[in-house]
Amino acid sequence: MFSSSGMADGSGMFKVHQTIGSVLCCKCGIPMQPNAANMCVKCLSSEVDITEGLLKRLVLVHCPECESYLQPPRSWVKLQLESKELLTFCLKKLQKNFNSSKVRLVHAEFIWTEPHSRRIKVKVKVQKEVINGAILEQSYTVEYVQQEHMCESCSRVQANPDQWVAAVQLRQHVSHRRTFFYLEQLILKHGAAASAIRIKQMEQGIDFFFSNRSHAVKFVEFVGKVAPVRSRSDKQLVSHDPKSNNYNYKYTFSVEISSICREDLICLPPKVAVSLGNIGPIVICTKVTNSIALLDPFTLRHCFLDADQYWRTSFKSLLTSRQLVEYIVLDVEVVSPEVTIGGTKYCLADAQVARVSDFGKNDTIFNIKTHLGHLLNPGDYALGYDLYGANSNDMELDKYKGHIPEAILVKKSYEEKRQKKRGKPRSWKLKSLEMEVDDNRRLDQDKMVSEYEQFLKDLEENPDMRFNISLYRNKEYQPSEMASVTDGDELPSVPLDELLADLDLSEDEDGEDNMAE
Repeated sequence: MFSSSGMADGSGMFKVHQTIGSVLCCKCGIPMQPNAANMCVKCLSSEVDITEGLLKRLVLVHCPECESYLQPPRSWVKLQLESKELLTFCLKKLQKNFNSSKVRLVHAEFIWTEPHSRRIKVKVKVQKEVINGAILEQSYTVEYVQQEHMCESCSRVQANPDQWVAAVQLRQHVSHRRTFFYLEQLILKHGAAASAIRIKQMEQGIDFFFSNRSHAVKFVEFVGKVAPVRSRSDKQLVSHDPKSNNYNYKYTFSVEISSICREDLICLPPKVAVSLGNIGPIVICTKVTNSIALLDPFTLRHCFLDADQYWRTSFKSLLTSRQLVEYIVLDVEVVSPEVTIGGTKYCLADAQVARVSDFGKNDTIFNIKTHLGHLLNPGDYALGYDLYGANSNDMELDKYKGHIPEAILVKKSYEEKRQKKRGKPRSWKLKSLEMEVDDNRRLDQDKMVSEYEQFLKDLEENPDMRFNISLYRNKEYQPSEMASVTDGDELPSVPLDELLADLDLSEDEDGEDNMAE
């Protein structure tokens, strides 16, 4: 019987272990494994240099303003130092040289250089067939010299910062800026305005200026994917050269965002209600993306209204979030089980509420139906719309007098519990766009601060809003300060695990952290 070591795996055949013999190098005479040239690697390298004729020094045209590189003949690409994209960009410049020399690229990696040296070094490993079919592998260093030259866009901006080619005027005709606060975070996360040469905050929106029409078109397309908009474009002739038949235009894109915002109360026109399956007509807007999500708070029916459907009728909100009234919940009785609609939980309930402003003045109590039965308990506070005391001029709403409730609750209120945290920093923060402020907007600074604070509260209360934006750790936050808050508060906040792990810290801040450790 043969031992198991002498048997082929599973075949039952005897396996003969082959040994590779060695030969002497024909030049130096040291033992080596045989190859086609009968030379050791050291002698073969001394006889043949496969890097001969390969480029070892090249020039990269680099724009110091926007950190982009020239892609001949005229395009510019933005690349980060020591990134995969930059390595691919550098190796493409060697590809023709490799093909003509009949060498094959095996490996490439960056060699660290000083960031201000204007040098990029890449260690390249290549293979080539040499004497009698033997394949030799060799490494060498390619040095790229950065030649500073501003791209066309940056040179135009340096010459005249106001010399833009295309402008996007983003507008929403509402009395608050909550939509623009949210849109600003989406733009930052996706880098949609990275090519903008100037951003200016206006009375009812923001103006974005670009040095290229294609950048403006791309930005308008992005806004159309995240909000229900309608747009139109115009162009104005700046100059004309009759000899070369060249025309220079300035392009303006007017983009209007729907005036319907989240938490708005809407009375749907009859034609719209019928087209949506006879929903409502009194509905609440629960979410706005490139379509508008509507919810009937009395039946929990929901639907989506896309941008085209909305702009055909272009109706307005009956009441907006600035007209919310605070109520106190006196009693709640659940009438149907909890359901999940679009990732959000709802529960129908009969509630007895009273306006907080009526306390001590009258005993007015409202018996209403609400979709917040899973959140509200007796003694809680809620924000809603006061249809009992509202002075509405909506002709469609007048048709339903006597069939609509005196109040419609929209969300639970945590304002009383927030008083305990007033003045204390949050554990998170947001980035913001670098915007110029119109002179007329400087007078409304207090209003801006109040609206931004309300936007931050909405982020804490609504996880769906936080899903598409980036939140960062706040270095001013001290966890020990929160020890005084009782555990029974149930105050909504942003969990620490939702904050970005890759923190946006400067080199100085990193240095301070290292010293502290």
